[in-house]
Amino acid sequence: MAGLGIEAIGQVAIPVRDVARARDFYRDELGLAHLFDAGEMSFFQCGAVRLMLAKPEGTGDAGASVLYYRVPDLEAADAALKAGGTACVAPPHKIATLAKHDLWMAFYRDTEQNLFALMSEVPLAEIAS
Repeated sequence: MAGLGIEAIGQVAIPVRDVARARDFYRDELGLAHLFDAGEMSFFQCGAVRLMLAKPEGTGDAGASVLYYRVPDLEAADAALKAGGTACVAPPHKIATLAKHDLWMAFYRDTEQNLFALMSEVPLAEIAS
């Protein structure tokens, strides 16, 4: 079977219980660009990916994926979220040292208890010879 030609994530659905409350959090606390609301859905732009906040379809709560938002300064972003009252699950910590950078992450919960992470690739300091 031939590939589908998928190039990138176009949209991610995030299940929420209260669309208005979640919209305010994603717009005001995370600073994402709010695109529009449509019925019980709210849409945001995050780089090349569109996020859709909506009540879960069907019965019960659907499982949610963890979204990893890339930020240039993890410490500053962490401080801003904590200042706004966002629940921190795991503070900034180094995940790995790679060839050109250290990978740092921190994990949080939004107003709907969905887990999300901030990630930052910190360039390695040049070793003095």
